[in-house]
Amino acid sequence: MLQLFSEHILSKLSFLKNARLVVAISGGIDSVVLAHLCKKLGFDFALAHCNFSLRGDESDADEEFVIKLGEDINVEVFSQRFNTEAYAKENKRSIQMAARELRYDWFKDLAAQLGFDYVLTAHHADDNLETFLINFTRGTGLNGLTGIPMINDNIVRPLLPFSREVIEAFARENNIEWRDDSSNSSRKYLRNKLRHEVVPILKEINPQLLDSFESTLDNLNDTADIVEESLNAVAKRAIVEINENGITYKVSEFKKVNNSRAYLFEMFKEFGFTEWNDVVKLLDAETGKYVQSHTHKLTKHRDMLILTNASHSVPNPRDVSESYLINDLNSTEFSIGTLSFEMVSESSNNTGSSIYINKDKLVFPLELRLWKAGDVFCPIGMTGKKKVSKYLKDEKLTPYQKVNTWVLLSEEKIVWVIGHRADERFKVTDSTSNFLKIEILTTKH
Repeated sequence: MLQLFSEHILSKLSFLKNARLVVAISGGIDSVVLAHLCKKLGFDFALAHCNFSLRGDESDADEEFVIKLGEDINVEVFSQRFNTEAYAKENKRSIQMAARELRYDWFKDLAAQLGFDYVLTAHHADDNLETFLINFTRGTGLNGLTGIPMINDNIVRPLLPFSREVIEAFARENNIEWRDDSSNSSRKYLRNKLRHEVVPILKEINPQLLDSFESTLDNLNDTADIVEESLNAVAKRAIVEINENGITYKVSEFKKVNNSRAYLFEMFKEFGFTEWNDVVKLLDAETGKYVQSHTHKLTKHRDMLILTNASHSVPNPRDVSESYLINDLNSTEFSIGTLSFEMVSESSNNTGSSIYINKDKLVFPLELRLWKAGDVFCPIGMTGKKKVSKYLKDEKLTPYQKVNTWVLLSEEKIVWVIGHRADERFKVTDSTSNFLKIEILTTKH
């Protein structure tokens, strides 16, 4: 497995070799094997363990095991204890969802505070299959059937191509110790029911199940890309205004497409609507008719649909054809805020609102505009190019967030997907002498 893992890193995740990493580790076999593999490849990494305080002494023993493992392989260990039950009750979450939120929020803070580039998790091929089956049994759209992404912002899952069987074989061959979580054998969780009762039957029917599943995911992801591009095109034509009161869509654009219900589902599924036949009927309803979810309201007004959200404000109205040329380092005001430029003496970590680049790589005038179909960039810290549409999809932005995403360009090369990710080609290096800070100050409502 070590050889295959090394080849996988070289082929798909080579950016990890020169990055500072955090390995999320529970003490179970998957994350422990990931830690040993990272050690064998000479990665610069630390371990991060969450003690959710759900299994008493067993949880504490897991934490002690991880600390001991860190000592054995000579890497730093960060451990955090949570009162998961209290958090779940306070935020009205299931225990599993509460643990997930606590875990990823802490990983995000840890990476930001200590300058780690990526967080590695030990999800593998069997986890991917189980997630697919969970979504399938609960009912989902195409996006729910496209699997766990290998890279999602700074979360990377390098074991995703490997099966649980291969991981267990590696652990035994190398005399690796791990902790068994007693809750994994409980049938009260859907994932465990599928793992212990359903998946074995499927593998008995098809011994090459994981290979077949991987091919299916590839096909579904290709289809999802086509759907996403079509959805973005309709969203750009349909959205006529975004303001503090809501988002306004042209009814006519939904009537033009062959399957209005499918487009309405994809456009509004993230807003909690469930009665999709009623949503479709709004297209021909009289003014004032509406459909309501727990968090949003979709209202018919003349030849428009208006989406309102009581708990969140949205950006100012804007002309979707806006574009600006920037000839110098003076600040530029545009519809979502102000873009400022400042020469500084040294760089710092990039954030969602500011980036540091090599000023000498810029060629003026710069162009500031909304992203468009066909745009590609080189996400900083990664090798190769990526479509902006694919990046925004992986970021799980809503359609109106996607349509309101801006890019800054130099000689038609993207410098920054504003508010999200800088481009590798303009990054600060050891030879950089002129540091430029670019910051977006968004308009508040």
